[in-house]
Amino acid sequence: MHNSAVANGANVSDGTTSAVDCHVKVLDERVVERATRAGLDAIVYAPHFTRLPDIRERAAAYSSDDLRVIPAREVFTGAWHERKHVLALGLEEPVPDFIPLEAAMAEFERQDAVVLAPHPGFLNVSLSESDLQQYRDVIDAVEIFNPKHLPHHNRRAGKLAEQFDYPPFTSSYAHLPRTVGVAHTEFDAAVESEADLCRALEDDVSRRVVHENGLAHWVATAGELAHLGYENTWKKADRFFLSGTEPTHPRHIAYDGRFDDVAVY
Repeated sequence: MHNSAVANGANVSDGTTSAVDCHVKVLDERVVERATRAGLDAIVYAPHFTRLPDIRERAAAYSSDDLRVIPAREVFTGAWHERKHVLALGLEEPVPDFIPLEAAMAEFERQDAVVLAPHPGFLNVSLSESDLQQYRDVIDAVEIFNPKHLPHHNRRAGKLAEQFDYPPFTSSYAHLPRTVGVAHTEFDAAVESEADLCRALEDDVSRRVVHENGLAHWVATAGELAHLGYENTWKKADRFFLSGTEPTHPRHIAYDGRFDDVAVY
């Protein structure tokens, strides 16, 4: 069973629609198969701690006429214990993790990237109400449904989007292949490329938030919440803190020292 919410954007539809899972962390043949079976036209691939050129290369390898795989970066801003996730599409240059939120937002704005707020107000890993207010001119949309959320989290996300008049989106936020497709955003526009999706988000194209409502939803929530335990362990964090050689460490040689002065580690 599916549930959907309608959000009318600024542009009138010509009858064309595209189903997009706006945020997945995993990508392989199982993910493509599941996304295709769910009727998706595109998925946004944004794995943790992976540099943009590598994301682009993998996305291109799995993209086809049947399913567009769109590269993106979910940047971890700030220090680990107070990190805030921000999703950016349309980046021309890589942006590292663990730089202050204001530095990341300034870089996104400089590159004219599309900026999305995933899972707002969720635990200690999300943009807060004050962040959403402060960066109203930078953020293009707010996630109002996330399978990792419990119902009260989704209600709060919806209220935040409404409060600041943000266009909504949703995603499976899949860290596990079986979660792909349990939620998607249906845009009243053709999405056949990264540029198409960026335009739809920037231009506030009308859309619907669609998600599983029932057993499939709760199975996805249980699996993703269990995975969240690993996501928040110090064991995983240590790989970043103890070395400047990780791919998205701000002091990595790939960034040519551009972020050394704002690196929090």
